Amino acid sequence: MDSANSLPVAVIGAGPVGLAAAAHLLERGLEPLVFEAGPTAGAAIEQWRHIRLFSPWRFNIDAAAARMLEATGWESQRPTALPYGGELIDNYLAPLAALPQIESRLQTGARVIAVTRQGLDKTHVRNRDTTPFTVRVEHADGETRDHTVAAVIDASGTWSRRNPLGTSGLPAIGEDTAAGRISAPLPDVTGRDRAAFAGRRVLVVGAGHSAANTLISIADLAKDEPDTRILWAVRGATAEKVYGGGDADGLPARGQLGGRVRRLVEAGKIELHTTFGIASLKTLDSGVIIEAVDGRTIEADVIVPCTGFRPDLDILRELRLNLDPAVEAPVELGPLIDPEFHSCGTVPPHGAKLLAHPDKDFYIVGMKSYGRAPTFLLATGYEQVRSVVAALAGDHEAADTVHLELPETGVCSTDAGTSCDVPTTAGKATAAAAEESGCCAAPEPVLVGFPTGLAHGRSGIN
Repeated sequence: MDSANSLPVAVIGAGPVGLAAAAHLLERGLEPLVFEAGPTAGAAIEQWRHIRLFSPWRFNIDAAAARMLEATGWESQRPTALPYGGELIDNYLAPLAALPQIESRLQTGARVIAVTRQGLDKTHVRNRDTTPFTVRVEHADGETRDHTVAAVIDASGTWSRRNPLGTSGLPAIGEDTAAGRISAPLPDVTGRDRAAFAGRRVLVVGAGHSAANTLISIADLAKDEPDTRILWAVRGATAEKVYGGGDADGLPARGQLGGRVRRLVEAGKIELHTTFGIASLKTLDSGVIIEAVDGRTIEADVIVPCTGFRPDLDILRELRLNLDPAVEAPVELGPLIDPEFHSCGTVPPHGAKLLAHPDKDFYIVGMKSYGRAPTFLLATGYEQVRSVVAALAGDHEAADTVHLELPETGVCSTDAGTSCDVPTTAGKATAAAAEESGCCAAPEPVLVGFPTGLAHGRSGIN
């Protein structure tokens, strides 16, 4: 960093990747200033705490964060266990955020609304690289304040912006009007949101693992509430990518998830509508009519949008970004993660060099760094921030040496939902190693022999 050493590094977001960035900054002797829009660290995950991850604990904990925690006597969970979102918060994020060296630098209820160079809009060049950043923040006390920082790490995720129900990247006609009939992406069907789904016609839209998790939870609800009707709309000609590889899936829990959805469809418990691109929604007193581009219609009481997420770039309008035109990731990273062409096993490890933008010392990390691509892995975010912080500290050798090596998971998805494909280094991995790979995107749920609800929810889990 060329800015004054006395200035802190702003970290936007206090999810797993944001707090990992803070831990790495502290280890490097740099001063973090963490802004979290929610009331607590991990606020986005709190909205889906009832969801269980595909990722075992060993891939959900950052190394620098673990070192800080272990110095206090903290003990990690069983490495191969699969945590719920709530366990990720209670057993890892909350203790990490409560450490004095983190807590004193964490501001909650602090929503970043803009990032720019101090005194310079994006059209000005002179001395730009050595000019500090200004981070404008709306604070919980109602005041808006500007904070001057030496660098910015944006780990704010994508949870706050879901993709629309309509095709072509646009909301369906009438989607805004029908907002009262559209639930959050991961509703707690068998828990706190039960009343909104019991005995109703529920349409799940999407072909990712979040859709599968939702469908299974509604099916569990329907056992006690037999009037509940389950509808499922996907844009593709089949639902095979949701069903996955079954027993052959490198992540056994994920294979079980897809297999159970397949059985529910074959048994007639779920009414599947394929090639159903949504054109319009018409709200009625009795529900909402969903019309496909080919004229077919479905009538439902509530719609669950498992359509994925996209980054909020509005706060970065005054920065010089270089983004891939397709997925809105950093331009050098974009082609490597584009789900139109890539899936697990084809994304190389990457760090500061691929994440850099024309505005020096500004980085987007975590789920937001993948833009609209659904192939992000939580462990990838930890390696990103390790590399980025090394670069900010001037240790370019460490920044350029990326260590992420993950086994192939066997079955990948390229839907627009919140499915997760595991980036790996080149080469095949053994099935045994694949079973221990971690998959955690916004969020990647799993149901394995026990009921979980679907309450709502992503930001990516940064």
